[in-house]
Amino acid sequence: MIFNKENGFLSIFLILLLLSLNLNESKAGPFSKTLPDGTLSLQDSLTYAKYESNLNSLSDYLNKDGLQISELFKDPRFEIYEEIGDRFRKSAERKSRGIDEYKRILGFDVKSKKIAEFIDANHDQLKKAEETYGIPKYVISAIIGIESDYGRNIGSYNPFNAYVSMYVVDYREDFARAQLKELLEFVQRNDIDVFELKSSYAGAMSYGQFIPYSINKWFVGDDIFDMNNNIMSVANYLAYFKERTGSLEKAVLRYNPSSLYTRAVLDLAKEAEKGFTAGQ
Repeated sequence: MIFNKENGFLSIFLILLLLSLNLNESKAGPFSKTLPDGTLSLQDSLTYAKYESNLNSLSDYLNKDGLQISELFKDPRFEIYEEIGDRFRKSAERKSRGIDEYKRILGFDVKSKKIAEFIDANHDQLKKAEETYGIPKYVISAIIGIESDYGRNIGSYNPFNAYVSMYVVDYREDFARAQLKELLEFVQRNDIDVFELKSSYAGAMSYGQFIPYSINKWFVGDDIFDMNNNIMSVANYLAYFKERTGSLEKAVLRYNPSSLYTRAVLDLAKEAEKGFTAGQ
């Protein structure tokens, strides 16, 4: 390697940076993330330095409500999804040019073939939900089918990481902060390790894909990963908004404020009802 003033200064800077990263956790700051040997990884250190001001701001805000999160930032399972904003901007609802493309992205045809099996397997609970809340079993099943492929896919993100990430990268930060508060209250109330939860990139959880506020307000039952509870909860949510909006279609729109989503749910429900009617 040829040494000159320019790369000489760069080498000195990198050496000093690496030396600083070998400080132990107590010297690394409140949001420093450590490796098993007590050192900081370069990638994590740079990421934390980039967002430390926002992390501090979020921690201070939640501290006022008695919610302590600084220790959670030190957990090795905590990470910042820097691409979180792009996931929203590239969602099926935003990038689809029409209902046909939207259905293709959702795998509508496959879900249409699976819905009868789901209804048969959950017949008693769907009947109970229908009788209790006045919501057709076909619509309940269609929502669970589109949201989680009938319980097969609950997401690969962590809701705590998702909402913190949204806040620190300044994407829907007010929404993220409010949902984070609801999430922390939920896990504390139910004695749940927040990092054990899985969600979509939007922080929506379980088979009905409820955001934390919706879980706290409309979820029926304690176990959010119980299908019976999810069936009742979807029906409860829809019944609440059907009463306030005057129609089931508008209630579905409240579940996901997208006309494409509403159309897909109701079309899937119609497909299911048509299949069961023809089979009788």
